[in-house]
Formats: sequence, structure tokens, C-alpha cells
Amino acid sequence: MTNETTYGFDTLQIHAGARPDPATGSRQTPIYQSTAFVFRDADHAAALFNLQEVGYIYSRLTNPTVAVLQERIATLEGGVGAVCCSSGHAAQIMALFPLMQPGRNVVVSTRLYGGSITQFSQTIKRFGWGAKFVDFDDLDAVKAAIDDDTRAVFCESIANPGGYITDLPAISALSDEAGLPLIVDNTSASAYLCRPIEHGATLVVNSTTKVLTGNGTVTGGCVVDSGKFDWSASDKFPSLSAPEPAYHGLKFHETFGPLAFTFHGIAYVSAFMSSIL
Repeated sequence: MTNETTYGFDTLQIHAGARPDPATGSRQTPIYQSTAFVFRDADHAAALFNLQEVGYIYSRLTNPTVAVLQERIATLEGGVGAVCCSSGHAAQIMALFPLMQPGRNVVVSTRLYGGSITQFSQTIKRFGWGAKFVDFDDLDAVKAAIDDDTRAVFCESIANPGGYITDLPAISALSDEAGLPLIVDNTSASAYLCRPIEHGATLVVNSTTKVLTGNGTVTGGCVVDSGKFDWSASDKFPSLSAPEPAYHGLKFHETFGPLAFTFHGIAYVSAFMSSIL
């Protein structure tokens, strides 16, 4: 028997990730309009920069206000961590960035938001990546499209604007068989209607501009990490499994386990994606 308190979805969507301010008792999380943060000493700074300690360095990378948003969305989606960025399209690139290399491809559904179709058919070519568009109702076609250069499978839980519902368990089974992560855009459904991780998704992408904001006043994006994928099971994902020269040979998956993708996103991609797309 456990005494651990559990909360319903309605409570979590308002309070998850936030703690009352210990000095003032403020219930609402402040907007921290600070670019930089104070280090206790040189050792503290070194530990933060070397990813040996969790904390705040510079708001382009991490920020206390954004951290609450990340934890809240991750909690609602059932993930272990999340990284927020400037837009939904930035989140899509952020999800792919640690997985892809020039010459690699992603298998994507033909039923996607118009801007996503443009991103996959045109924009990612600039990185040397490719995309294979497949009707995800045809599971044999999806399986046939996956080749040795495929590094991810991508779809929307409920397609915008057609309302097409993807059979996530079936697509997840194909992704698992191929040893590939399944990335699901959950913008239209939101975690209130669908939690793709429970149906086999590896990563969940959201444009926070839509349902999560609710009023169309703020643009943003988020990638949620399920923490369930074994990035070291093959040599397909060296950014997560191999030694990283920028961090003194640190191996993200070996060091951070289920949070490997989240920490990689914080260390690298959020800084890049906070200013583009």
C-alpha cells in the first residue's frame, strides 16, 4: 500500500511542474525574464556546462518558466521529459535532428498538416535528409518503405485538417520491428484525447500554438520523450549512443538512460531551434 498522492488530468493540466514560490507563496509560476543565471561558484558552473548537474545557464537553453511548461506537457503526455522550442515546425525538426544524418530518410504519412508536408518534402532536403510519403492505412506499403537508411517513422495522431485517425498500435508494431522510433504529432488531439506513448510512440510532438494555448496568442512547440527507446541497440543513432566530443566523450544514452533524448535536446537542439523555423 502506498500513500503517494495521485492527481487527475484536470489538476495536472493546471498545476503539473509548478511549485508555490517559497518566498512569497505565489501559486502562479512567474515569467522569468532573465537571460542569464547566477552560479554559486566556478565548480557549480562547470558542473552545469558538463551536464553533471541540472540547473539553469542561459534562457536560450533552459529557463525556469519554460521548465514548468516542459514538465507539465511531459506529465500530461505520459513521458519522462520534454523540450520546448519556438514553434511546432521547429519541434518536428528538433525531434529528427539527433536521429538523422545526410543520406538518411524518414517514412511519413501522406495525411499531414500542409506546412508539415512542405517541411518534409522540401525543407529537410537542405539538411541532406529524405522523406518517403506513404499511405499509413497500407501497412504493407509502410513496411516496404522502410530501408537501411530510414531513421524514424512520422505521423499525426489525428491529421489536421482531414481528421484522419492513425492506427498507432499497428504503426508502432512496424516501427518496433524495424528498430526505429515512432514520432507522433499530437497537436490536433492533445493529451486530453490521445496519449500516443500509451500506443507505442517514442516521441510526441506538439504545436503548443493550437489546443495547448487555446487562444492563438502564443507560438511554440514541444517534443516529449517517452524514455522507452533503446538508443544503443544499434549503431543507427550515434548522436545518442556514441561518445560526444563536445562533452568530453560523454555517451548520452549510457549516462542519462531514459532521459537521453531529453538531455540531448536541452544540450544541443533547443538552442538551435529557439531561433529558427
